[in-house]
Parts: sequence; structure tokens; C-alpha cells
Amino acid sequence: MAEGKVLGIGGVFVRSGNPAALAEWYREHLGFVVTESGQPDPDGNYVWMQDAGPTVYSFFRANSDYFAEDRQVMINLRVEGLDALLARLENAGIAVSHREEMDGVGRFARIHDADGNPLELWEPS
Repeated sequence: MAEGKVLGIGGVFVRSGNPAALAEWYREHLGFVVTESGQPDPDGNYVWMQDAGPTVYSFFRANSDYFAEDRQVMINLRVEGLDALLARLENAGIAVSHREEMDGVGRFARIHDADGNPLELWEPS
């Protein structure tokens, strides 16, 4: 019998004034399945079957300057080939506002989606 435990993140839900356009931005620039609520992506997919790997679920102090004060949430996406992804994003006119490397953890870069939400791209060590 199952003990009742969390197995992983089942979804990320973000409010947007134009959810269809924001979902398209993620698909175009970051290349994974993102949908408008209740609608499949253009290929008929409703879910993103992500690669298994580490996930950090962490809380920051309310006055942290790690990401914008007017945002309550920042999504961190685990990536492979960070340099190639950043080059593609910059070629598309998407600014990279922050780059960092942490020994034993990996490399990070910060971008913002079409609605201004902060996204941290993380390439683990």
C-alpha cells in the first residue's frame, strides 16, 4: 500500500494576459511542450515528458534580491547545452540578464519570458 508521498512536480501554472501567445513563446524559444490551459499544443500534446534529473524546490526570503521584487515566483529550467541555447535566445533578441557558475552545482543564466516572468536556466555540473 502506498504511504502517500510526492513523486515530482506535476505541473507549473502561470497566469497570463495572453496564454496562447506565452505558450507559443516557450515552445518556440525553449523547445518543450507548453500549452494554453485545456488546449493541446499544435502537435496534439497536453504534457511534456521531461528527462529525469534533479529538481530544487526552495523558498527565498521575501526581501531577497535573487529575482525581481515584483515577482513571487521564478521558474528554474534544467537544460543541456546552455551556451548553444543562450546563443539561440540572444539571436532571437532575448536578453540574458544574469550568468553565474557555482562549483559542484552548475552554470546558470537568467532570461525573462514574453510576459516578463523570470526564468533561470540551469545546466547541472
